[in-house]
Amino acid sequence: MVKKTFVVLTIIAAFAVSYRMLSRPEVIAVRLTAVDTGLVESTVANTRAGTIKACNRSRLSLPIGGQVDELLVDEGDHVKQGQILLRLWNSDQQARVKDAQARVTVSQAVLKESCHTAALDKRELKRIQGLAAKRLVSEEQLDNADTRAVISATSCKKAQAGIHVAEAFLELQTALYDKTQLVAPFAGVVAEINGEIGEYLTPSPPGVATPPAVDLIADDCLYVAAPIDEVDASRIALGMPARITLDAFRGQAFTGHITRIAPYVKEFEKQARTVDVDVSFERTPEDIRLLVGYSADIEVIIKQHENTLRIPTESLFDDDQVLLFRSIDNTLEQRTIRTGIGNWVHTEVLEGLKKDEQILISLDTEGAIADASVSPLLE
Repeated sequence: MVKKTFVVLTIIAAFAVSYRMLSRPEVIAVRLTAVDTGLVESTVANTRAGTIKACNRSRLSLPIGGQVDELLVDEGDHVKQGQILLRLWNSDQQARVKDAQARVTVSQAVLKESCHTAALDKRELKRIQGLAAKRLVSEEQLDNADTRAVISATSCKKAQAGIHVAEAFLELQTALYDKTQLVAPFAGVVAEINGEIGEYLTPSPPGVATPPAVDLIADDCLYVAAPIDEVDASRIALGMPARITLDAFRGQAFTGHITRIAPYVKEFEKQARTVDVDVSFERTPEDIRLLVGYSADIEVIIKQHENTLRIPTESLFDDDQVLLFRSIDNTLEQRTIRTGIGNWVHTEVLEGLKKDEQILISLDTEGAIADASVSPLLE
């Protein structure tokens, strides 16, 4: 009888232990993070990838057609402002310039001779006038002297005008000569050359685009052009600071500021209207070579609050709620907080949390809800 009673009690105890184990709430492993203080920013980012562009870029072509006689640069060369890049065959125009220069020289000699003669005739007239006053010369001699002086003075003025005509002709021929040379309007790097020695270059007809003879890019001044959503465009202003990141240099950020906000909205797609924004680099590191055409992203800084209470933005539920870890019973408590500025990284906490309190960061953890028993894994 005693043996049977012992067996029954053992079975009952086993059932009781099993029931307690089955009815015990499941403990969920979760990642927690501590509330801390630091920098929080309100930012606006581009909606599509931006592009690095040069402040100065010219696709240069000659205004006249002709055969390439000299190609003075190669692709990739750095050139100075005013440097000649290529020259068409222009021997005929060089001859016209020399002819114009000779005409200027002749005109200068004629001017010197005419004005010298005019000065002599003027002095002779004064001498004749003195003799006429003493009745030592006839009226006819006085009249002849006066006429010669007037004609000589007129010849001097004509020679002066001839100088202007000759100089203007020289300027015209020089301008025509200059049209046969392609000159760099600014310092930069030669990106592309279309043409070889001996080939014939033809200027673009009106309304018809042809490849440029030389594509010149100023590499000392760069900026990023990127689209901003029309909703965010109202929050930005000229001069605002911005961060620039590039796919080619992951992990690095460059400082810049807004230099242009387009005065109109682009409508590429009815549901994605954007405003173009230009952000100029404050300074580019000397050990990094930035290329025009690189894809880039911008993050415009609207506001900054330093040394403020903050949490990771990913830990925030809708309606400004978080799951707070209660160390007293290892459960989660749903708490509503008041937030300030923020971006996709951090959100400012104004009320509802204290520094070093721990909150759930892995919101996608299955079963991690209010009052759930958890096993914390600190970040």
